[in-house]
Order: sequence, then structure tokens, then C-alpha cells
Amino acid sequence: MMTRSPLQSKAQRTLRSQTIVEGVALFTGLPSKCTIQPAKINQGLTFRLNNNNNTNSIPVNPQNISHAPVHPAFANIPPRCSALTNKGSTIWLVEHILSALAGTGVTNAIIEVDHCELPIMDGSSLAFTQAIQKTGIESQDAPIDPIVINKVIRVEQEDSWIEVSPAEWCSYEYTIDYGPDSPIPHTTVHWDGQTDTYIDRIAPARTFCLEHEAEALIKGGLFKHLNPGDMLVLGDSGPINNTLRDTHECALHKLLDLIGDLALLGKPINAHIRAHKSGHTLAHSLARSLTHAIIDAQ
Repeated sequence: MMTRSPLQSKAQRTLRSQTIVEGVALFTGLPSKCTIQPAKINQGLTFRLNNNNNTNSIPVNPQNISHAPVHPAFANIPPRCSALTNKGSTIWLVEHILSALAGTGVTNAIIEVDHCELPIMDGSSLAFTQAIQKTGIESQDAPIDPIVINKVIRVEQEDSWIEVSPAEWCSYEYTIDYGPDSPIPHTTVHWDGQTDTYIDRIAPARTFCLEHEAEALIKGGLFKHLNPGDMLVLGDSGPINNTLRDTHECALHKLLDLIGDLALLGKPINAHIRAHKSGHTLAHSLARSLTHAIIDAQ
């Protein structure tokens, strides 16, 4: 069972002014422009897709999570990114910007995009985080009303799982494990909800894939616009034509994704969140489970 928190100790926050991030979309290879704008109290997070002179708003909430594959190559495998859809419009790769907003404590914002996919930038949330920092954040005259957990909720699939347990504030723990022969070390990374920690260590962590995964995706028609050094691809001996930014960059990026995926709840959550080998599919399942729990408790 879940309830809304009676404790409303932190103020809602938004940007002081709009800020723009431009780059190339990962899957389509097309130019993509993202404008992050201030939003009013209690407005939450909303995407606006401006495409062919049509504007469609997509509120950030679990009901709008899309199951549609971003590319035919992903039709029969788990999703490799998070997407939101509403009234026939879909926006892919939303998790990195949502992670940046959650990591910097922004609760109200409008994310306007001119393409169906957010720019990938360097595969991390660093560009979004830096843009938010540059324009600045301001507190609003209204408290946050976070989602509060009062019992353990767990989703799992085979040996992967995510567990949410009661806590007075939000914290995350992610364990990555690709096996003893993988170039990715088994490790557990944490985030205590502090903005400085997010900015310094989590935001720079880039998305990654193993060499055999990259080869299969290229054969499937993806990533023709990228050079080997543009992506963090790991072979048996480590990064190919690239260098890790952190010994545990892969685990930190999984943590970055998890923070962004749970931002799909649409408002902050007070809970201790532990994940083991999870990806977008389980995070989406957890977001829906938490939403159902809220409805049941009302």
C-alpha cells in the first residue's frame, strides 16, 4: 500500500529560463533539438513534440510509457531506451534528460522537442545537466508532495530485480553483473539523492554495449552515422577506441538510466531503491506497479 506524504518539507523547483540542447538522434541519425523551459507550480514534467507544425503534449507518467520499438531491430527484444506516447505522438530516449532533471532536483519543466527522439549527445546526461546548471534553478512557492512507500514492492525477471522499500528520502543502489568473464566488472554503485554527487559522478556516465551487441545492431541497419569512437563499446580487453571516464562507468550509467526511468512516475519518490541487473523493462514494470499501488490506496 502507498500513500501521499504528509511531510512536505522541500520546495518545488524549475528553471530560471529556457535552455537548449542540440545534437544528433542515436537511432535515426537525424538532427534533434531540445528546449527545456520553466513550468508553473504543480505542472510537473511534460514533453511537447513540435512536428510538421503540429504540437502535442505528452505528460510524464507511467500511463504514457510506450511499448513501440524505436527501430525494427528491437521488435522482438527488450527495449533499449524509454519512450513516452500520447495521442499518436511518441518521443524516444527520454531517460537521459529525465535523469538530469531528477538529479538536479527540477520538479516542474516543459521539454520541447522538434524530433521524435532526444539527442544522444555523448551517451550520458552531462549535456542536459550542464545546460540546466547554466541557466540556473529556482525554488517555487509550493512544497513537493512526494510519493511515499510504506511497504516493500519488488519486480523481478529471472535473476534481475528492482526492490523499493520505505525510507524518509530517496536513495538508489544498482548492482551490475555480466559474469566473471566480462570486461565489465561486477560492482554496486549508489546515489544518496545529493545533486553534487549526481553532477560529478553519475551525469558523465555514458551508455554502452558489448562488441558483439554493437556488431549485431550495425548489421541490423543501426548506427551508420557513428564512428567507432563515438560510442562506448567494450571488447574482451575493455573499451574499443575509447577510454572509460570512471572505473565503474557502466554501472553508473545503469544507475543514471534507473533514475531517469523512475522519473517516469512524474513526481519525486521517497524510498530506498535497490536494483540488480535490471534494465528498462523492469523499471517500466516497477513504475506501473507503483502507480497501481497509489490508485489502490486511494
